Amino acid sequence: MSAGSIGEYIEHHLKNNTLELVEGSAFWTVNVDSVVYSLITAVVFLCFFGYIAKNVKSGVPSKSQNFIEMVIGFVNEQVNDLFHYKSKVVAPLALSIFIWVFLMNFMDLIPVDLLPAAGQAVGIDYMRVVPSTDLNITFGMSFAVMLLVMYYNFAKKGLVGYAKEYFGHPFEGPNTFVKIILSPFNVILNTVETIAKPVSLGLRLFGNLYAGELIFILIAVFTLGYGLEQLMSLGGIAMIVGQLLLGSIWAIFHILIILLQAFIFMMLSVVYLAQSHDTGH
Repeated sequence: MSAGSIGEYIEHHLKNNTLELVEGSAFWTVNVDSVVYSLITAVVFLCFFGYIAKNVKSGVPSKSQNFIEMVIGFVNEQVNDLFHYKSKVVAPLALSIFIWVFLMNFMDLIPVDLLPAAGQAVGIDYMRVVPSTDLNITFGMSFAVMLLVMYYNFAKKGLVGYAKEYFGHPFEGPNTFVKIILSPFNVILNTVETIAKPVSLGLRLFGNLYAGELIFILIAVFTLGYGLEQLMSLGGIAMIVGQLLLGSIWAIFHILIILLQAFIFMMLSVVYLAQSHDTGH
């Protein structure tokens, strides 16, 4: 097994199936696999929750209904602890973010060669199945949240109220002259904070899932290039056992990671939305 074959294997698994909308333009390029698997996980989420909602029982609920009610209760409790305003959007949005991000992350637990191999069998050369390892997807979600935050900033505080907050905080002066002097520093700090929120939100999810995917790929290369005869030898069997053991340990640990990252993305989104509703200043 050569270093070149390992490098080619890793590079192949980290390459998206792309579609150029404008020939020769990297900007107008769509990662088709990321979009498709994002839509698939969204459909799974909507269909499953829709099915449970249509079959709700008031008497003895099913195990699926109990599970969904537990998830909804958990999310609703987190939202109530952080968001102390009336809104018909925030709780459903938090639930959607939590479940959707978790399902996208969960794709990382599927064996790394399973779906790509099936894709190659039908002529698809490249396929990445974990949407949250694509920076375009994580940034798209984080910027969508921040657009909603910006909307509520203007809707709840008004243009004047938001301008006062943007120019007048965090440094407040005792009089108008000092406030004018401090306003450029406030603008710089608030601009950095405004940009940093979606960037950190998207990068955090991307970085953790990308690292998790890469570790699964590195574990997969243990038996790369070995023939059947080599695998049946004592060394080959030891390699297979080690691969299965490491893969299982990392998969169990990774379950916590994918759940935690979905929870963090949801919680930070709720925190940012709560800040946009705060008119205390």
